[in-house]
Amino acid sequence: QVRLVESGGGLVQAGGSLRLSCAASGLTFSTYAVGWFRQAPGKEREFVSGLNSINGNTYYADSVKGRFTASRDNAKNTVYLQMNGLKPEDTAVYYCAARLWTTRIQITEYDYWGQGTQVTVSS
Repeated sequence: QVRLVESGGGLVQAGGSLRLSCAASGLTFSTYAVGWFRQAPGKEREFVSGLNSINGNTYYADSVKGRFTASRDNAKNTVYLQMNGLKPEDTAVYYCAARLWTTRIQITEYDYWGQGTQVTVSS
């Protein structure tokens, strides 16, 4: 059974940092791309960042470029999202999702999802 578990969310002041983790089990992690998405209240879920499996290429939404950094540790079956310079508009539930090989920005392209972790940025 595939399981993705996010952690690391919390409450932080604007300008602060958080590091989210996504721990995977039940799959051959090294063959899966992992995407980070977020959903703010009343808004649709949106792509934030993605990491390919083999080549490790990373992709970011324009809104987080230069502030967020995604990385993966295949030995630990874990993907991280380092979030710096947080803004109130980054407040959302953050989800990780997995699909084979390469990143996609469309939600429907992912096979597995975590339960989400809340990030709240106060002004």
